[in-house]
Amino acid sequence: MLLAALIWPFKFDMYLLRFPTGSEIAPHTDKVLSGRHFRLNIVIIEAHEGGDFCCSATIFETRRIKLFRPDLYEHAVTRIDSGCRYVFSIGWVSS
Repeated sequence: MLLAALIWPFKFDMYLLRFPTGSEIAPHTDKVLSGRHFRLNIVIIEAHEGGDFCCSATIFETRRIKLFRPDLYEHAVTRIDSGCRYVFSIGWVSS
């Protein structure tokens, strides 16, 4: 669910993401035309089984907080085998 977005004065978005049982996100990068893309993910509710965030490099990471560059580093979420995963996600592009 998109909660907020801006294009000017800088590109910004904020989502509440729900990952139900059986969902996963394949490894990918999120390219931008110019600037540096940052994303801060805060895990609100963890899945009972699966749903692990995987990233080849992070800026800062704890069990529930993930700050990374999705434009540079491949990232993914493993298959959720049980439960739902909820994430509050904020992204921005700086010049």
